[in-house]
Amino acid sequence: MVQREKTDSASGIRYDVGRSVSLVEAESDFENIEVVRSAVSVTRDAARAISITALETLREGARFMGVIGPRGELLNPFSHLDAAIWSESDVPEYLVDAAYDYCEELTKIEAGNFYHSFKYLPKEALRSICAYYAFCRRADDIADGDYIDEFPGGSSEDPESVEYRTDIERLTGSSPVVDRSYYEDKMSQLFYYRKKLSTAYSQITSTDPIFIALKDTIRRYNIPRQLLDEMISGMEDDLHRNRYEDFEELYSYCYRVASTVGLVCIEIYGYDNHAARESAEAWGIFMQMTNILRDVAEDSERDRIYLPMEDLRRFGISEEDVHSGTELLNHPGWQPFVEEYISKAESYRDKAFKLLPMLDKQSRYSPAAMIAFYSSILKKIRKKNGDVFTERIQLSKAEKISLAASVYVRYRFLAL
Repeated sequence: MVQREKTDSASGIRYDVGRSVSLVEAESDFENIEVVRSAVSVTRDAARAISITALETLREGARFMGVIGPRGELLNPFSHLDAAIWSESDVPEYLVDAAYDYCEELTKIEAGNFYHSFKYLPKEALRSICAYYAFCRRADDIADGDYIDEFPGGSSEDPESVEYRTDIERLTGSSPVVDRSYYEDKMSQLFYYRKKLSTAYSQITSTDPIFIALKDTIRRYNIPRQLLDEMISGMEDDLHRNRYEDFEELYSYCYRVASTVGLVCIEIYGYDNHAARESAEAWGIFMQMTNILRDVAEDSERDRIYLPMEDLRRFGISEEDVHSGTELLNHPGWQPFVEEYISKAESYRDKAFKLLPMLDKQSRYSPAAMIAFYSSILKKIRKKNGDVFTERIQLSKAEKISLAASVYVRYRFLAL
């Protein structure tokens, strides 16, 4: 095996490429990319170099005063720690609780609708789902928003970060679809986000509250790292491509950013049949396909077209037509395309519904509510003949309450 090892003097962190299989041995560029991504880790040597001890943290305990500020804003109770990791793997229980509190408040603030679907879960499952949601939310904020994730000792200019994104860009075989400086910054942040993720599967611990809570969740439910790595890979994909030639390519993207979410969720929900995994995968495809159709106008403004180009061409729709906004509504192929697309999305929804009886009874409401909400969005798009341009398609508060009530009665009281 060919082993390449990079140690950056600023952070003391080693980037081990070839940890599981060498680049020479891999059979394809896709495999090579996964080798590079899976090799991202924080070593124990780095922990000794840059961390503080748990004992010192305990002495700082008086500074951990909560996660909500005087104006109701979210506060990181660990923000005063200027180190990336603890060298000890056992974090005091009250600090783990504070980390879970942070994730739960983040979920309430960022995703009220999702939190509503979570809140009937048993307490342990609720807190774990919020920890996982916080992990996904921050990854999305890094890749597609203004959020800046901090990793003490790391920067886009570190040799290990440079080598990582250089390897990924070379193996994808294409240039970034975003500004070069933007690309380097985002890829660097996602690289160090993977570093934090690696601590959830090792004997060292991140000082980021999301990863403190996530590590506890991973241990409780034995969640495979590959599912979380794949989600970050989906965020990186957005920096490398903005078109999808066919549905197979789109499916791969949807799997990474959404199906992996469903697969992690069912590990927390609890299930009694391995067939649940197939349904959880379909659940993610359905929800992401719905998001893509609803957000066509917004994505187009950023020069992103997630709709399969091959399918658009079958209906005589060009890239320029998609960029034309409301004018596309007059195109004779748009409504038939939308109908076919919705029918395909609904086929995955039907597979997703099969998941519910396989879950623990206390957990069924959560995915049932999400599936119901997204089904209603598709119905609205169909009723509006595919008009996702005039206004954003969403449910009113009254619609959400009514729908949530009916789902609650069916899946909490009747337990169907």
